[in-house]
Order: sequence, then structure tokens, then C-alpha cells
Amino acid sequence: MADLLWPGDERAGSLVSDGALLAAMVQVEQAWIDALASEGVAPSTADLGGLVGEDDVHAIAVGAEGGGNPVLGLVALLRERLGDASAASWLHRGLTSQDVVDTALVLCVRDVLDRVQAELRSQVDSLVRLAGAHRGSLMVGRTLAQHAVPTTFGLVAAIWLDGLVDAAEEVARVRAGLPAQLGGAAGTLAASTELARLRGLADPEAASLLLVRTTAGALGLADTLPWHVRRTPITRIGDALVTCTDAWGHLATDVVMLCRPEVGELAEPVAEGRGGSSTMPHKQNPVLSVLVRRAAIAAPALAATLHTASALAVDQRPDGAWHAEWDTLRTLARRTVVAASQTTELLAGLHVDHERMRRNLDAAGTDVLAERDTMRRLHPSAVDETAAADEADDEPVSYLGAAPLFVDAALTRARTYLESA
Repeated sequence: MADLLWPGDERAGSLVSDGALLAAMVQVEQAWIDALASEGVAPSTADLGGLVGEDDVHAIAVGAEGGGNPVLGLVALLRERLGDASAASWLHRGLTSQDVVDTALVLCVRDVLDRVQAELRSQVDSLVRLAGAHRGSLMVGRTLAQHAVPTTFGLVAAIWLDGLVDAAEEVARVRAGLPAQLGGAAGTLAASTELARLRGLADPEAASLLLVRTTAGALGLADTLPWHVRRTPITRIGDALVTCTDAWGHLATDVVMLCRPEVGELAEPVAEGRGGSSTMPHKQNPVLSVLVRRAAIAAPALAATLHTASALAVDQRPDGAWHAEWDTLRTLARRTVVAASQTTELLAGLHVDHERMRRNLDAAGTDVLAERDTMRRLHPSAVDETAAADEADDEPVSYLGAAPLFVDAALTRARTYLESA
């Protein structure tokens, strides 16, 4: 896939594409009818493999308007192509459209989260190397875009690193708890319970719950209460993705600023055809950072739509709020993958000009030590004259505070994450 208005969309490949969603919906139907058979509710299962594919996406998509979702058309097509009237009659029995759409989206999002986790591991590895290599690389610390006190690029990178580990831990938490949605028409499992009763099973309610457990297990998802109108699983996914784009946006914003010619402390990796201008041949634009910032700006609004839909989930099936989630989640997921890939490339090839950093710091003169000098004037009784005389008072390295310790702490946390990831 590619998108003229979202450069880099092809980096997400087929993740959460129409074809991927269709395949995931078939996977859900297959797992359910298998469970019906294995738990003695249906007389036999059916093999749905190869009955529908990419060539059917357009027709199912066009037909989805009639029922408000693509499941009706998919089930009709599967029943038509099964060629076994008995098996066709058991297909989808006990499920509802929302079960299939929600669970299919979760399956597709799982693939997205796996890709994001892989990108985060690579990014953390790059930043561990950068923060370690530049633990003592002095630079100007800036607050409100003005010179403040000395810092090190190692600490700047360590703060980026800590944000990425925060994001990685959140993604892992959400990934581990992804749930199947299997509740039937109104989240009561009434139909599957009735089917179990009609088959003469001793405990129809227990049999119905076992169907859910078996299906969820086959799909590799958590077995939970139905969440037709409890949309926490969706908002949690959205929030985890935005935690990632926030972290990437933060570091990309720093890179954009430090790439400015008048600063010149960082430079993006060079690639053929990247960073140029249509009219100004001298330019080398920080395109990767710009595109990552774009994702970070757009992502929170998408997550906000998911939260709004969650708040407006009504009765036992949302009327429009649920429908608003689908493409919103797909868009957020794909854009997050794109930003993840761009950030990985950015960090892997980021050029750090530590000499330019030192020159900019030296050019700031004694201003970067003004805070220290003010404290000495205000609290003269606290100044150890002998210690002060022994220090190289004009050297910015004398006023780094606990910066090296913060770098070490971030590196330790990141290495622990990499060992466990």
C-alpha cells in the first residue's frame, strides 16, 4: 500500500489492510466453528481455507453498506462456497457481527504491536550506543529555546531512551492482554447456550463459556467478558500507540532543532533522493524527523476519537460509535508503524557533531554558569573557598550536577529491557 498524502505509508506493508482484515475475519469464523465441533455443539467443523481472498475484498466492501459492516457479506459468501449445507448452517452460529469485526481488528493490531515492538528494540539498541558514546559530550542545555546550563548529549539521548522504554513497556503490557470478543447478539452468549441446550449438553451455560475459551485459545487471545460496549481494549491499544508516537515526536523535535544550520549539532542520515527541495538546491531537510513529528501531531486526535466512541457506546451495541472506531484504529496503527520505521532509520544513522556542540557551548561564554554564580552570591556562607578554588570554575563540566548518573540509570534500565525483550 502507499498513500500520496501520507509519505512513507508503504513502510506499513499490508498491516491492517483490507486483505489482512478479511483474512482475520475468516480466521475468527474458523476458530469458532472448530470450537463448536470440538465441544460437541456442532456435528462437524468446516474448512474455510481458500474460500475467500483478496479478489473478494471489493465486492464485500461494496456490500457492507447494506448491513453497516462487512461480516454479513463475508458469511453469505462463505456459506455459498462451502458446498456443504450442513456445515454452512453451523457457520457463524452463536456469533454476532461485532464479535467477528472486533476480534479480527485485535488480530490485525497484534501484528502491528509485534512490528512496533521490534522497531522499539532496535531503537533502544541504537540509543544505548549513542548515550554511552556521548556520556561526556558537553553541549548547551536549552530551556524555552534559550541557553540555560551545561548538559551532555549523552543525557539528551538518555532521556529519549527512557521515553522509548516507557513506550515499549506499555506496548508489551497491551500486547499481552489482547482479548477476543465473543459475546453473541447482546453480549449474553444466549445463542450458543441455546445451541448447547438443543444438543442435549448437561451444562449449556458452561459449554457456552468453554466455546469462548477454546476459540480465544485457538486465536492466541485472552478469554474475557464480552466488551461490546466496554471499549477499554480499544482505547488501551490507541493509548499505547500514542505513547510511542509521543516518544518519537519528542526526539524528532529535538533533532529538527539541533539540525538547524545555525546550531548544526546533529544531522540526519543521508539517503538518495531524500531531504532536497523543489526550488532550493542547497537544502538538506531533516525529512525523517519532520515525518515522525507529523505522526506525533496527528496521533492524539485519532486516540481521542477512540475515547469519544468509547464514551458514546450505548445499550448493548453502539450505534455509530463502534463503527467510528474501525478506520480510526486502522489509521492510527498504520501511521504508528510508519513512524516507528522512520524513527529506527533516523536513530541508526544519526550523526552527532560533538565538536560543534562544544563550540556552541564555548560561544555561550560564562552565561551557562550564571545560575551557579548566582547561588554562590546568595549563599556565600555555603561556599567552600578551598574547594571552589580547586575547581576549574570556568569549565562547564564543573556544573553538570547528576547528569552522568542519570545517563547511567537510563542505560541500566534500557539494557535490562533489552535482555528481557
